Amino acid sequence: MDWTFLQELYVIFLIAVVIVNTLAMLTIVFYERRSPQVAAAWILLLVFVPVLGFFVYIFFGRHLYGKYKYGKKTVADHKFEKYSNTQIESIQTKEMVLSNAGKNFESTVNLLLKQDHATYFDNNDVDVYISGAEKFAAIKEAIWSANESIHMEYYIIRDDPLGREIMDLLAQKAAQGVEVRVLFDAVGVHKVRPSFYKKLKQAGGDVRILFPLTIPFLNTRINYRNHRKILVVDGRVGFIGGFNIGVEHLGEGPLGYWRDTHLRIKGGSVSSLQRRFIMDWNYAAKEKGITNETIYYPMEIYDNRIGDVAVQIASSGPDTDGTAIYSGFLSLVGHAKKSIYIQTPYFIPDQSVFEALRVACLSGIDVRIEIPCKPDHPFVYWASYSYLGDLIRLGAKGYTYDRGFIHSKTAVFDGEVATIGTANWDIRSFKLNFETNAFIYDTDFGEKMNQIILDELETDCKQITVEDYNNRPFSTRVKEGFSRLISPLL
Repeated sequence: MDWTFLQELYVIFLIAVVIVNTLAMLTIVFYERRSPQVAAAWILLLVFVPVLGFFVYIFFGRHLYGKYKYGKKTVADHKFEKYSNTQIESIQTKEMVLSNAGKNFESTVNLLLKQDHATYFDNNDVDVYISGAEKFAAIKEAIWSANESIHMEYYIIRDDPLGREIMDLLAQKAAQGVEVRVLFDAVGVHKVRPSFYKKLKQAGGDVRILFPLTIPFLNTRINYRNHRKILVVDGRVGFIGGFNIGVEHLGEGPLGYWRDTHLRIKGGSVSSLQRRFIMDWNYAAKEKGITNETIYYPMEIYDNRIGDVAVQIASSGPDTDGTAIYSGFLSLVGHAKKSIYIQTPYFIPDQSVFEALRVACLSGIDVRIEIPCKPDHPFVYWASYSYLGDLIRLGAKGYTYDRGFIHSKTAVFDGEVATIGTANWDIRSFKLNFETNAFIYDTDFGEKMNQIILDELETDCKQITVEDYNNRPFSTRVKEGFSRLISPLL
């Protein structure tokens, strides 16, 4: 064997690794303009684990691609800018009167109008579902009642009894002449075979996969996933929340009982969900894009007093100019005076969010945060536990949900404003994935959500005390430390 040749080959390999990783680091520092915390984490990984670090960066880390690929997706937003500017002026001149809760958080309303053209409607009726059985019964009823159109956008649908039931129901409505359009994320449905959609397509429905994989089962873009879960029926009823479609959401998976939160909205804000779907659909369908015809925006949802709950629908992701949901969270935390209750499966705040919560704790605000008791992503779980522990030491109350798995993305502020949707309290949701949240300004609704959370903390959760956290085993400390170190990459 020619050892000299192998040594030369090895030297060439090392030089190539150094060059490629140096280019990656220069891209991170000078072109992607990441936060110093995230940039430092990536550079450390590339320096100390050069080969593995490069491949992790390719799969999880690239930002420039997203800005280039999805930047044109923002174009459709601009047509709503005029109306949002009109609302901003009306609020400033007092021509438009906000609800009592809206008045207390007027700066958040303005922020979302400016960042995402998130129109404020105060004529909504809002129902909340916290179990899969309730949520899926409601969406099946809504789908079955459809007469004109069904627009569904989900991150995940499983080829299991529940997924097949929903698809069969959609196929029945398509066969009746209802326009059925369904949009899924490529990673979320990567295990689903094309035959799963065959019945719906044959019945006249249209199915699109957002951001399809270049090579099946191999995706080099774990970031930039469409995490939204939206259903709009006849332009009159809309659903948004954390439930995907699969039997695990009925409590039939390995994590046990599935605790989540989903909303059904009737009123003006359904048009915002419709707008979100149409923009995403037009990007995915291209040649079969839909225009904003009257049929998709029935006038009665604007003109009728369907309810009296004020709602804004905000979206964020690589296809938006700003980070509206993230900014909305920061605004609500900063303006809360009495209480902040958060439910999230993944709690990895960046420095700004953590500092805002730290200030709230030190200011005497009642901060309560609920996370799962069991991990579906171990590194994320232990990083979450680490951040929660730091806030517990500052006066927050931390809880683990012990009945099963909590996937709810819910936060309530002063019992007046709630935000419920698809965004977790982590960096991935804040800045990388496509998310949509409802911001609800209503004292009755806020108090209802407060009570749901407080009852749950009492019956289904275990509080983590300062003593519990300080006495955690050494093995837990090691897992926390490592997970915290790589948390900007998770």
